Amino acid sequence: MDRVGSYEAKTRLAALLKRVEAGETIEITRNGRPVAKLVPADPRRQEATRRALDRLRNLRRHTRLGPATRLRDLIEDGRRH
Repeated sequence: MDRVGSYEAKTRLAALLKRVEAGETIEITRNGRPVAKLVPADPRRQEATRRALDRLRNLRRHTRLGPATRLRDLIEDGRRH
């Protein structure tokens, strides 16, 4: 695991993210003490999130509100349930 200071992490974030995407774990330090880790995201969780977003987009494409339906009413109804 590589260690990087917080200033360097801020200035080189894009490059660090590429390394993390490739599977590395990077520890971020402040004043020499570890404060955070950049770790690869769980691919199963990413896939589940992508599928959920696809279903929401599909639902949005095929759902139409009638002229008498107000968004505010739907929000309030959702809060009650």
